[in-house]
Amino acid sequence: MTSTIEAPDVQAEMVDVAGAQVAVRRRGSGRPLVYLHGAGFTGKWLRVHEALAAGADVIAPEHPGFGASPDSEDIEGFDDLVLHYDDLRARFGIEQPFDLVGYSLGGWIAAAYAVTYPDRLRSLTLIVPAGLAPPVVDFFAMEPEQIFMTLFNDLANVGEVMVDPNDIDVAVHMYEEASTAAKLAWNPRYDRKLPRRLRRVTCPTMIVGAENDRLLGDEPCDLYTALIAGATLVRIPGTGHALPIEQPEAAAQAILDFQEEVGRSP
Repeated sequence: MTSTIEAPDVQAEMVDVAGAQVAVRRRGSGRPLVYLHGAGFTGKWLRVHEALAAGADVIAPEHPGFGASPDSEDIEGFDDLVLHYDDLRARFGIEQPFDLVGYSLGGWIAAAYAVTYPDRLRSLTLIVPAGLAPPVVDFFAMEPEQIFMTLFNDLANVGEVMVDPNDIDVAVHMYEEASTAAKLAWNPRYDRKLPRRLRRVTCPTMIVGAENDRLLGDEPCDLYTALIAGATLVRIPGTGHALPIEQPEAAAQAILDFQEEVGRSP
């Protein structure tokens, strides 16, 4: 895996998941790896997806109300998303325990899934996951430029996900995604019950943390590691909350190495 990996243009397929239309990108071969995105960086196959696809069958859906997936009145909270993603698992015929990776908001969803369906997972990876504590800054009160400057510690790869907020279509889409995120996590902006429920996670778990997360702070990664039995924490140097964009190859390599280790375990 090199630092110059390029992401091809992988088009989304619209898939019916228990009546909900879901945009899904898929590429790679091997064991299925479901990747749950955060509250942004949607609408394309990213370098981190491509790097993961070097060692796995990567399935990257877009949450209802994000990317090209229409919002759904049936999705009112994280419990609904957990059921939604178990329906997606069944829709893709994944019967054996699979690898689940969640980034930021997607990490919160992945953790909730692992609590509800611990036996479904072969491994769990949470990348700068939300859900255990409120953000240290108010994401919803920020202008787009402020958001990017808070998410990124290193702007070298920002072009991969940079959008023009002055484009009316882009602005509307950003508003729609922000509205969906607010519906899920406006108040409270974390799950008060999750800390005591994480004891239910039984699969091997890795937390991938930033060097300096200026959105959530660095403590949530430490807390997830402490609350999930046997969890390990890896921090990627030089990164902020936009870790999968700043260091996609390093993040993917850490995940694939971890999953390979899981496969070697008795």
